[in-house]
Amino acid sequence: LLVGIVSITLNVYHEARSEPQIGQVAVAHVTLNRANIKHVPVKDVVQAPYQFSWTLDKDSYIPDDPGAFLKCMQSVYIALKTQDFTKGATHYHLDTITPEWVSHYTYVAQYGSHKFYK
Repeated sequence: LLVGIVSITLNVYHEARSEPQIGQVAVAHVTLNRANIKHVPVKDVVQAPYQFSWTLDKDSYIPDDPGAFLKCMQSVYIALKTQDFTKGATHYHLDTITPEWVSHYTYVAQYGSHKFYK
């Protein structure tokens, strides 16, 4: 359980630490939704190749902002304890880009600077 919480918190930290809390919680829900759909541990979802850009681009995955990491952990806790308001979203992207995969998914909503899809 602890490995899963750390994995999802690292994902929220690297993907959405500058987002408002609702955006962080939404990213946590996407991570949880993927794990639930695939019936795999959250750690496997986060570490899957080519799923989250930070797992490819970072020289170090260790958070350099402890305060932001704790805020992200709080957002993960909220996601674990609340209903999924993303309507089952499994993907998201920054609103400044349009990835090729967008046409294969249904737009759900925007939280912070990320657009969410299922």
